[in-house]
Amino acid sequence: MSFPVAAETEGGKRAALYLRVSTGRQSESDLSIPDQRRQARAFCAARGWEVAVEFVDAGLSGTDDKRPELQRLLDMATEDGAPFDVVVVHSFSRFARDHFALEYHVRRLRKAGVKLVSITQDLGDDPMSVMVRQVFALFDEYQSKENAKHVLRAMQENARQGFWNGSKAPYGYAVVAAEQRGAKTKKRLAIDPVEAENVRLMFKLFREGDGSSGPMGVKAVATWLNDHGYRTRVGARWGIGPLHKIVTSPTYKGEYRFNRRVWKTKEAKPESDQIVVPVDPIIDGATFDAVQAMLKAKNPKVTPPRVVTGPILLTGIATCASCGGGMTLRTGKSGRYRYYTCATCAQKGKTACKGRSIPMDKLDRLVTERLADQLLTPERVGKLLIGLMERQSARDQDHASRLTALRSKVTDAEARLGRLYAAIENGIADPSDMTLKERIEAVKTERDIAQVAFDRAVAEVSPQARVTHDKIDAFVEAMRSNVLTGETPFRRAYIRSLVDQVEVDDAEIRIHGRRTVLERLVMGGGAAPAGVPSFVRKWRTRQDSNL
Repeated sequence: MSFPVAAETEGGKRAALYLRVSTGRQSESDLSIPDQRRQARAFCAARGWEVAVEFVDAGLSGTDDKRPELQRLLDMATEDGAPFDVVVVHSFSRFARDHFALEYHVRRLRKAGVKLVSITQDLGDDPMSVMVRQVFALFDEYQSKENAKHVLRAMQENARQGFWNGSKAPYGYAVVAAEQRGAKTKKRLAIDPVEAENVRLMFKLFREGDGSSGPMGVKAVATWLNDHGYRTRVGARWGIGPLHKIVTSPTYKGEYRFNRRVWKTKEAKPESDQIVVPVDPIIDGATFDAVQAMLKAKNPKVTPPRVVTGPILLTGIATCASCGGGMTLRTGKSGRYRYYTCATCAQKGKTACKGRSIPMDKLDRLVTERLADQLLTPERVGKLLIGLMERQSARDQDHASRLTALRSKVTDAEARLGRLYAAIENGIADPSDMTLKERIEAVKTERDIAQVAFDRAVAEVSPQARVTHDKIDAFVEAMRSNVLTGETPFRRAYIRSLVDQVEVDDAEIRIHGRRTVLERLVMGGGAAPAGVPSFVRKWRTRQDSNL
């Protein structure tokens, strides 16, 4: 092979080879790393240059310079006593596909006494060569952006057809082959039975707790999972970030969103550019939306800390019926008299809202007594939750399919273990082989995790996991006591777990709440609440809950 030789052909130089491919397909073509290395070494040998060091970035884009080997090359080149005089690349596009970055680093290298040389675009240092190199760089950048545009268009169409575009599957899912189109295998997301049970457990902990704690927050759920031996897909402990990403991802209610962010800057794209890919849901939409409302309500930017820790019983839920603004504390006679008053009127005057006030003790007593007498009775709670008790039967079919998939996972792992043990018994495998021991331990772990998930799914359909009249009676007794007696912060927490809004009008007071809140509180037996519901009116279905 012969190469074009520029005016400067003196030998004795030390060369550094920089080799890069962006994708696996390039590594199999004429741009593969071995092929770039072979051509670069032949180029150096033809000039009498000694190859001092190699730098290889495999599978990294040239559109930015955040590449570890490139940065190591630049650091070595700009230090005193650099071990090479020239950097040899297959083409300038291997070094960078951004014309600004290319020129910046070329000048940075030149300042350190190091020259960048392309074996397919061998140019000198004269002004004409510099201009040609810059033109090459502009065309390389344009070509990269055009390729990215065409690839994105193809991936968008693939997503519109419901197929998976690659990368790791979200936790709780696996990537499976869907159909064959010529040489290409189209793939989809399918539910992983074992991981899906863990996802269901996470949402249950957020919404209901573990049966003794009440609904949990992100940190509490992460701690609970770690304390009970649950681990991520790679065996790490759960952290707040990965857990929050799971419980806020609409994928789990069956709506995977493709093209959500700009891959380079991670900036969110407008919804019009996003494509919703339907997938099998792990969590029903109502549960997912309820958890999002709970997370939003717990956000300090939405619910100020004083609402949780202040001395006022109805802070954050008492509102003015005229303007919808909050009712704030007002005092008279040096603090001897305390009132709830419209904050809008107090802060902006009667032109903003005519305002209204009510003695604090009176409103607190009216709300708590009406909750105890009209809502917290076995008959009323039972009537409100009759729909839940009917839905429990409808869920049996879904649980049956989940149990079948989990039992299949357990059986498959046990079968693989049996084959490994049989290989040892028949003398085919050496029991002292460390690789074999590690494989056996991995399969045993997989079996045990699947068994735990299976047992938990069985427990969900047991009588103990259902809403019963006994559970309703226990809940009513506990909640009546918690709402009527005790310190203000604890009473407020229980009231806020039941009530979304106390709307204060001139002639009546309207109390609003949700059936879904009652459902999870009954399941927890009236356990201490850990969150604040969102303001959605649902369970005020009879006018006798008005005062």
